[in-house]
Amino acid sequence: MLIREKVTIDFEIEKLEDLEKLKELEGVSDLKVNKSELGRKLGVDRRTIAKYIKGYKKPSDRRRKSQFDEYYELISKLLANEEAVFAYKRILWQYLRDNHGMSGAQSSFRRYISQKPEFNKYFQKDNRIKSDSPMRFETGAGEQVQVDWKEKITFKLDTGETIIFHIFVFLLSFSRFRIYRLSLSMTREVTQHLLNDCFEVIGGVVQKAVFDNTKAVMDEPRTKYRKGKINPKFQEFAKDYGFEIHPCISKRPQTKAKVEAPMKILDELLAYSGKLSFEGLLKKLAEINDRENTRYHEAYQMHPIMGLKKEKDSLRPLPPETLRSLYHIKTIRAKVNKSSMFSYKGSHYSVAPDYIGKHVQIQLHDQHLNVYYNKILITIHQISEKKLNYLEEHYVEIAKRTLPFPDEKIEEIAKENLRKIGERYEYNNT
Repeated sequence: MLIREKVTIDFEIEKLEDLEKLKELEGVSDLKVNKSELGRKLGVDRRTIAKYIKGYKKPSDRRRKSQFDEYYELISKLLANEEAVFAYKRILWQYLRDNHGMSGAQSSFRRYISQKPEFNKYFQKDNRIKSDSPMRFETGAGEQVQVDWKEKITFKLDTGETIIFHIFVFLLSFSRFRIYRLSLSMTREVTQHLLNDCFEVIGGVVQKAVFDNTKAVMDEPRTKYRKGKINPKFQEFAKDYGFEIHPCISKRPQTKAKVEAPMKILDELLAYSGKLSFEGLLKKLAEINDRENTRYHEAYQMHPIMGLKKEKDSLRPLPPETLRSLYHIKTIRAKVNKSSMFSYKGSHYSVAPDYIGKHVQIQLHDQHLNVYYNKILITIHQISEKKLNYLEEHYVEIAKRTLPFPDEKIEEIAKENLRKIGERYEYNNT
């Protein structure tokens, strides 16, 4: 005898994953599933319903290939390098674009890094103190410049030598046109010299300059409760040029917030620690400076270089050359000989061989010779009593232009020859 029994099974189909429950029932009963009706209810095709009933499971780890995946190993290597420092994801993005031809939007790259825990943790190591958001304010054309120093940057050259330098930052508040200058010292004389240089570059003088409490400008810092005291000689300099000095309140960087953000851009230099010669460092700084002045800035909807053209008509005229010359650091003109060296007080100092036969300008800054060509700083030497003072990168470059050997062999020969020169002429490579 065949006994049929009606069995009632009560369950709700609310999502695709619930359809798997129907698979067993189809095998032991006369259950007929209306796949079209279920498809309309769940908003999918009836073929999708059939696929899920048969046991299909959506992969839990479904990853799409990213355009940045091909740089994964390179990024790992860069972030593991203890010499180079990538302070922000933006700097890593810029470095890969400049040196490895990577394309892709910065926002997409930052999202890619954030989705990789092994990379993202690198950028979480630095627990920087976040300052309060400054109140946004705008200034008129020719009204204000914000001046600051990015101080004590430790950088390893490709020769293995470690140097400490500072970067002078001059930023016009209206156009955001900026000028970066590298210096080994931050004295009042150097600050005045660099300000004069910047005013000459923009072709005029602003109404007022905002400074922090650097000792070059302030004898006593301005605080919340005290006005501070401006250095009398710097005050005289400002009077001669016709601008007012506005010192910031100590420990309130938001007072000159427009220059604080561009200062972060200079952290990009640290990504090249251990990879550049001194000349390479200067060129990279100039490259960053030019890039920032010519790119379109969304925040204030302007190209700084174009903004400067609008601002020039509002600048005050430069003081006469006779007055400006009082604030120039003494400059000596010298010709570079066939050995790619110039003479200063009986000693010879090297420059890159590109300058052979040309005249360079030499300025004395705190026991260092700053060497310029067409107002561009090209190298720095420590003053020495030694007769010959070659920088290794200069000598190697000269050798490459002279000897018919592979670069590795030439570097070996050059370094050995420098050692012999040092023994004979008390060579000093610092």
